[in-house]
Amino acid sequence: MDLKPNDALIDELIKRRLDEILPQRIEQKLAELRDKKPGSMAMIATKGTLDWAYPPFILATTASALGWNVSVFFTFYGLNLLKKDISDLHMSPLGNPGMPMKMPFGPDWFKGINWNIPNAVQAVVPGFEAMASTLMKQTVHNKGVASIPELRSLAIEGGVELIGCQMTVDLFGFKHEDFIPEVKEYVGAASFLAIARDADVTLFV
Repeated sequence: MDLKPNDALIDELIKRRLDEILPQRIEQKLAELRDKKPGSMAMIATKGTLDWAYPPFILATTASALGWNVSVFFTFYGLNLLKKDISDLHMSPLGNPGMPMKMPFGPDWFKGINWNIPNAVQAVVPGFEAMASTLMKQTVHNKGVASIPELRSLAIEGGVELIGCQMTVDLFGFKHEDFIPEVKEYVGAASFLAIARDADVTLFV
């Protein structure tokens, strides 16, 4: 009696075994490559007010400190954050009901009050925006938080790629000379989407 296994049966057993092993090996290899490769983040910054300047720079500097490759695309009003002088950024509490108006001075009970000022009052009080901006800057100083110029410098030192939106530059009549020389390049949306496509994390702020 011939006990020699059928060649087709052997091929089928080998195929089944490979189907079991290969996905595990491939997944293991991909995990190893992901662990070796630094993380990457692509962010779009669209706002240029004092309060909205913090999220992109805080996220960018934190990611770069972790060794990530970070690219930030500044478009529309976000381009204000690439101007040479950003020491005089303002914020507008108008239409921002989630923003607490707390005083950065006085006793603790006074500083703990949320001043919920109606929009109708904010809109008609002269200098309200300037006052809110001053109070915000004082609060940041009191809490030991870095200023926006300091955070931007940290981002540059950390290798964060600052990218300007060329369409917005043209739209608002800016020139490249209006912005800091550390801006890596000025591109359109399609070019930045190619960067965002390959990033591990993409954010819109």
